[in-house]
Amino acid sequence: MHRPIYLDNHATTPVDKRVVDAMIPYFSEHFGNPSSINHQYGWEAEAAVKQTREILAKTINASSEEIIFTSGATEANNLAIKGVAEAYFQKGQHIITVATEHHAVLDPCKYLETLGFKITILPVQKDGLINLNALEKALRPDTILVSVMAANNEIGVIQPLTEIGKICHAQDIIFHTDAAQAIGKIPLDVQASHIDLMSLTAHKIYGPKGIGALYVRRRNPRVQLAAQQHGGGHERGMRSGTLYTPQIVGFGKAIEIANREQESENRRLTQLRNRLWESLSKLEGIHLNGHPTQRLAGNLNISIEGVDGAALLLGLQSMMAVSSGSACSSTTTAPSHVLTALGHPEKLAYASIRFGIGRFNTTEEIDLVAQQLVSVVQSLQRI
Repeated sequence: MHRPIYLDNHATTPVDKRVVDAMIPYFSEHFGNPSSINHQYGWEAEAAVKQTREILAKTINASSEEIIFTSGATEANNLAIKGVAEAYFQKGQHIITVATEHHAVLDPCKYLETLGFKITILPVQKDGLINLNALEKALRPDTILVSVMAANNEIGVIQPLTEIGKICHAQDIIFHTDAAQAIGKIPLDVQASHIDLMSLTAHKIYGPKGIGALYVRRRNPRVQLAAQQHGGGHERGMRSGTLYTPQIVGFGKAIEIANREQESENRRLTQLRNRLWESLSKLEGIHLNGHPTQRLAGNLNISIEGVDGAALLLGLQSMMAVSSGSACSSTTTAPSHVLTALGHPEKLAYASIRFGIGRFNTTEEIDLVAQQLVSVVQSLQRI
């Protein structure tokens, strides 16, 4: 059966066979609980977990003790935001985030608002970048946390983390970044960028779903977090629960491969993205969403005037797997909050497509997708 060309790698990625091969022995051969420290089975699992901690730590210039494993970036974001709010409640109750953040950041902030916290949601500029002067002006004596995504999941825009970190640390404010889309794709350095908390996940970089991590700074300053899950005191008391060794091993292998191939892969993805944009940019009424260059190599997000968004997706779904600019649920359909934050009217936000080009996409696929999309769009515009 013909399957659509997969270009939704920001939603999730296929697990690399090299990752699968690394994981398999830990399901049935080295199956021990890493917390079982009295026998060989536990030691084997513990060693594997330790190795992944070290890989992750080295990747972001941290120490292995600062890596806390979670079920994914959503849990990591919740632990970071709610954990800081609870731990620093007496110091202040003001949190700053950005309009284009993932809902895994915005929703915990909304929840904290119901408990009495004050939340400032900064707007972005037309290219998706935050205004650093606006951030500085938003800081208050009671600000305890600033949360800004490293690379946006819809428009791929990469925020100036180092500049944000400097602003926060100059006023002793904790800086958290959701780096789910950034890890393994761009260089990250928690020391150079003054990052205190960083959320990570495996399934955006050809690793397994269901495993993530939170970097928690231990010194200069030492960040305190209130645990959000209790029951055994695992992960320095911040996240109880038996560690899922096979997933953790897969996470480490995925990061290892991504780090090794990052430079060459980014060159290849940039070429494919530019090739696709060159073909599509000839369409009447097309817009590129987000900064033209300060974005992830595999990201292309476009909006097209004069096209019905639902009809566009319907016309494409048998040919390619892509995401629209809409965030849909079983009960509501609304335009993407990221695209409306850029200043797009609702109709244009609906007529948007996010291309997530990945490791296993080819030049031939990109050319075919461009050809199919141009044909469908021109047909809809004529109608």
